[in-house]
Amino acid sequence: MLFTVYVLRVHDGDASFITHYVPEGWFALADGSSMRAFAAHFPDPGLLAPCLLRIPSALELPFGLLSFVTVLRWFDRGLYRRVATSWMVWAASLSYTFCFCVVEWVLHTPYTVDDIVIRVCTGLVTPLLVQRLARQDTDAPAVSSFPQMLLFAISVWALGQLVLTVYDTALLYNLGHLAGRLPGALVTAAILVAARRQAARTPQGGGTGLALASIGTGLRWALALFFIPALAVRYGVNFGTPLVAGVAGLLICAAGAVHALREGLAGAGPRRTMLWAAQVAVALLAGGAAGAAAVLLVTDTYYEAGVLRAAALCFAVAVTVCALTDRWIDRRFATTPPRTTAPGCDVPGKDRAEGDVGGRPM
Repeated sequence: MLFTVYVLRVHDGDASFITHYVPEGWFALADGSSMRAFAAHFPDPGLLAPCLLRIPSALELPFGLLSFVTVLRWFDRGLYRRVATSWMVWAASLSYTFCFCVVEWVLHTPYTVDDIVIRVCTGLVTPLLVQRLARQDTDAPAVSSFPQMLLFAISVWALGQLVLTVYDTALLYNLGHLAGRLPGALVTAAILVAARRQAARTPQGGGTGLALASIGTGLRWALALFFIPALAVRYGVNFGTPLVAGVAGLLICAAGAVHALREGLAGAGPRRTMLWAAQVAVALLAGGAAGAAAVLLVTDTYYEAGVLRAAALCFAVAVTVCALTDRWIDRRFATTPPRTTAPGCDVPGKDRAEGDVGGRPM
């Protein structure tokens, strides 16, 4: 908003002095009567020159890191605290800062050197902020039940939508888009608040089935592994290496799946393992189909909006399939007498038959 005042008063509303340095899609300024009236009464607008590119350079890293660790905290408070208080937050800050600086250099402007200096400074300060917040946090159970996982998917989708709104209207200086985005942003914010309030009230419930638990374990590992290279993968799509970015993302998902297999299937018999494989295959096919439809049926201004919608819907459908099939398998096993019990995997209140239906958290 202050940048808009600066352009209206100092450059007579003409942003061409900066637009030729950046790709298409920036600087859609708000130029209505209310904005012009506000700008006309603003004292000494020349002092607002630092609003151009340099203030976003100071805010972008904490905005990105805090958004990521918020998602971690929603899913697994213990994992969040371990990651946020470890060397990983410094590695992520270094990785993100390096990516931001490379992009600054590629999109060279008269303010590039200033922006790089600012980004290096925020790269040193932001991890301290994240670690301080994490150390002051309290413990809470990790997300494991089906209702909690659905609420998590809704929350991440809503947070991502709000992040994209801020990205477009503030970081790209498209304040002129705010009027069109504001109604949707208000609805999304209400959905996010409702989802987080309901998540706080929803108990974890009883035991979690094997397939559902393995999905949770795989996602925990994937989030932790994705933390450091996240921004490099995101910018790889935009800056000429989409294949490398896609392969990197798939490798991270594969690593999470390997850990889910190793931890989730410990103690499961051959029969239950085969059923688990069928469950996960159906869940992934159904989730993948839903995610693909979510991308193909809607045209997005930013590809991240489609990826976000597809990922949230894919996860919600996959956990729904796993929860339903886990429940069916649990009932089938409950009608047969127990044959073996996996060491250290007792379920309170009953013996565990061959084909353990639970999963161990990471």
